[in-house]
Amino acid sequence: MLPCSMRSVRLHDTKSGELKQLVPGPGDRVGIYACGPTVYGRIHVGNARPFVLFSLLKRFLRHEGYDAVLAANITDINDKIYDAARPAGRASDELAAEMTAAYLEDTGRLGLGRPDFEPKATEMVPEIVELIEALVERGHAYEAEGDVYFRVRSLPEYGALSHRDVDDMDQGEGLEGVSRKEDPLDFALWKATKPMEDTAWDSPWGRGRPGWHIECSAMAETVLGAPFEIHGGGNDLVFPHHENEAAQTLAGRGHELAQIWMHNGMLQMGEEKMAKSVGNIALLGDVLEEAGRETLIWLLADGHYRQPLGFNRDKLADAARRVERIREAGRRLVPGESPAALAPHRDAFFDALADDFHTPRALAALAEWLREANRSGTPVGDSHAREMLGVLGLESLLDAADAAPAEVVAMAEARAAARAARDFAEADRLRDELRAAGWEVRDGASGPELVPVA
Repeated sequence: MLPCSMRSVRLHDTKSGELKQLVPGPGDRVGIYACGPTVYGRIHVGNARPFVLFSLLKRFLRHEGYDAVLAANITDINDKIYDAARPAGRASDELAAEMTAAYLEDTGRLGLGRPDFEPKATEMVPEIVELIEALVERGHAYEAEGDVYFRVRSLPEYGALSHRDVDDMDQGEGLEGVSRKEDPLDFALWKATKPMEDTAWDSPWGRGRPGWHIECSAMAETVLGAPFEIHGGGNDLVFPHHENEAAQTLAGRGHELAQIWMHNGMLQMGEEKMAKSVGNIALLGDVLEEAGRETLIWLLADGHYRQPLGFNRDKLADAARRVERIREAGRRLVPGESPAALAPHRDAFFDALADDFHTPRALAALAEWLREANRSGTPVGDSHAREMLGVLGLESLLDAADAAPAEVVAMAEARAAARAARDFAEADRLRDELRAAGWEVRDGASGPELVPVA
């Protein structure tokens, strides 16, 4: 169900440092590009935060009537893949393919659907080479012994996204290629093949492979066109990755890559961000196995996307309890239209999302809607709740519970008979057997109800 008119949406733009109104393209199209994983190992929950964020943002924008299109790339050409494959005695392309499949499986279990485009760097080398050629022709890049580097000082706007002074920057490339660079600030667009690298592609500068930053510039403009509306990713990518992406497109094409640069905060375990390099990771697949998709989505939505978010077992347990409360409240709803008296809470939910995608405020509005609905003396229609939870990918919380097996129903009936006969010891024994079988009996005004144990 779409509202009569679109809400005006404001999002925080890293480049301007301010909330910026989203201006859709022709046909109300909103292109969203979110930087995806480098596939050298299974992803952790921190990697999943941007996947969930931008999947939910797409759902919200489509609810509002925008033609939102999400692209999330897969970086399958990268130093980290070579470095992971080599000690394992594996081909880098084989490892990348395996970890790509694992990424698709793990994120698929989130139940949020796939992005509309999932470009891989290996599939877009010709487009990457063409963009590098444009940079060379415009004087923003140069070849040196088979490598190609971007001339950072050739672009006066460089540093505008990350708000850094050029002389204080470090590209993080260490000593690699420093003797071939005109300026230590310059960064690699194309890297000549090294003896320890087992994959390479042809280019005008010889066999080699693209640098990380140019991959995303080329993939983003190929699948979405440029400029598009929203470029997203973790705030650890602002510099150098996104700064370099923005520079490459501006220098090579003469226009901006994106209207809004939207960055999420890091997931933290203890005082540090969750990262493979730190070693404090919880793999997404393991967390989904332990806690379930709804609990994890709730936990990630319960913090504002721009802020760091703590992750530990206590927070997972708290999210699980809150999800179960929503599920329980939903059981008291009936299919049908919700009363108009509850519409202000529904409107507050969507207004919160329109105001810098404030999911914590939206969840508070949802909770208030459910509290008022459950105070009603008559059954309340569930349409508002389904609409709100659907945008969050949590509509499953309102799904009817599976019917209990016949043997479970028989135990519940025997328990009811024991209670009626005031044989409470037998009733308690049957209650414990039901719980061991995965079911709980709840005694209400309308009689006992069998509910699956969460």
